Amino acid sequence: MNSELQTPNSEPRRTRVAVIDTGICNLRSVTKALEAVGAEPRVVRTPDEAGKAGAAGLVLPGVGALRDCVASLRQSGLDATVREWIERDRPFLGVCLGMQALFTRSEEGGVRGLDVFPGEVVRFRLPAPWKVPHMGWNTVRFAQPNSPLANGLTREGEAFYFVHSFHCVPQDRGLVLAECDYGGAFTAAIGRGRCFATQFHPEKSQAKGLQIYGNFVQVAGRT
Repeated sequence: MNSELQTPNSEPRRTRVAVIDTGICNLRSVTKALEAVGAEPRVVRTPDEAGKAGAAGLVLPGVGALRDCVASLRQSGLDATVREWIERDRPFLGVCLGMQALFTRSEEGGVRGLDVFPGEVVRFRLPAPWKVPHMGWNTVRFAQPNSPLANGLTREGEAFYFVHSFHCVPQDRGLVLAECDYGGAFTAAIGRGRCFATQFHPEKSQAKGLQIYGNFVQVAGRT
């Protein structure tokens, strides 16, 4: 997970990654995880800050209510930044709400998402003894065997930490990067080009979670 880039006659430099602050995200945990894998995180709150960050990658984390996350993005203008970043196939990583925000709409208060990908975010509807929210460690199986986000991870099953009541249902099944089973299979991660997003929290998932961040930084470092 070495993200340092060597240039002639210079010291190695770290891959710079912009982290969007929506006001409802666990910034400290995410930035510390990025630092741990050798990146240089820069917190951004406006499109201007994102443009001046000189970042090779962009991370959108989030916890709490999707409505607040999307409203913050629209108020700051960073919704357009996220769309443009992904449209240009620049390295992007969404985490939890940062994944849900990419879809068309959510059942959580009828929120309209950024509509980067067609699909819905729906609430778990599970019989007893399944509990909502889905909280704790669960096994993730990778459906895209050649995805760089899964480098160094076991495709058949790795445990990651989840906290969520809603899950994403992409219209295009080809978008599904990983699945998890909780009363039935649901989408645990998506991937297309250099855009990735996870429903689980890599920053809360110990060594395997750091592997996810390290893999993303490696992708960003090759830009």
